[in-house]
Amino acid sequence: MDGGAQYNPRTVDEVFRDFKGRRAGMIKALTTDVEEFYQLCDPEKENLCLYGFPSEQWEVNLPADEVPPELPEPALGINFARDGMQEKDWLALVAVHSDAWLLSVAFYFGARFGFDKADRKRLFNMINDLPTVFEVVTGAAKRQTKDKSSVSNHSNNKSKSNSKGRGSESQGKYSKAKDEEEEGLDEEEEDEHGDALCGACGENYASDEFWICCDICERWFHGKCVKITPARAEHIKQYKCPSCSNKRARP
Repeated sequence: MDGGAQYNPRTVDEVFRDFKGRRAGMIKALTTDVEEFYQLCDPEKENLCLYGFPSEQWEVNLPADEVPPELPEPALGINFARDGMQEKDWLALVAVHSDAWLLSVAFYFGARFGFDKADRKRLFNMINDLPTVFEVVTGAAKRQTKDKSSVSNHSNNKSKSNSKGRGSESQGKYSKAKDEEEEGLDEEEEDEHGDALCGACGENYASDEFWICCDICERWFHGKCVKITPARAEHIKQYKCPSCSNKRARP
């Protein structure tokens, strides 16, 4: 269960890249690929685990046969609880265990390759700067930021351009005051979106990237992560993210 070529990260930066890749794969399983993940976690099967790989891929499989295993193992038997609780609660539970596993793998490498106190602290700080899988999956990361309007991103762009247009109309003794007001509005908008996190990949908002907001769960997504372009967004009256689109009544 290597998800690609086996390798052992030996530096703090290499371990962090390994962590980010595994984390991205698990977030993908629990968000954009959630329907496939749900179907693979059949309670009728044996104990199953969710694995994330450095290549940003994921896999649902049986645990490793080696005792002890080459790497720490993720939570065992995630499939057994699937039908015994609401889907969102089950996904949140898997996300929590995924966070614990990701940390255990990262610090396993740290112990194996002799990271000292400074290295461990640096690694933890790098990891801690990212939202947890649980925060991304449940939307808690978004709720930690300011409330955002559920209108699509292109509407925000129009508002931004309109505010700039109003600023350019000011003349005479009011021009300086208008410029200062416009600058303040831009700073407020940047502050509002600066801490936004993509519901698919968990990365931060960037003003030079196209984003779109789900009208159901109100989470924000990179357009590239959900395969939505600005041109396509213009024709969407109500956008539903992959997770909300896949939700339906479970037997």
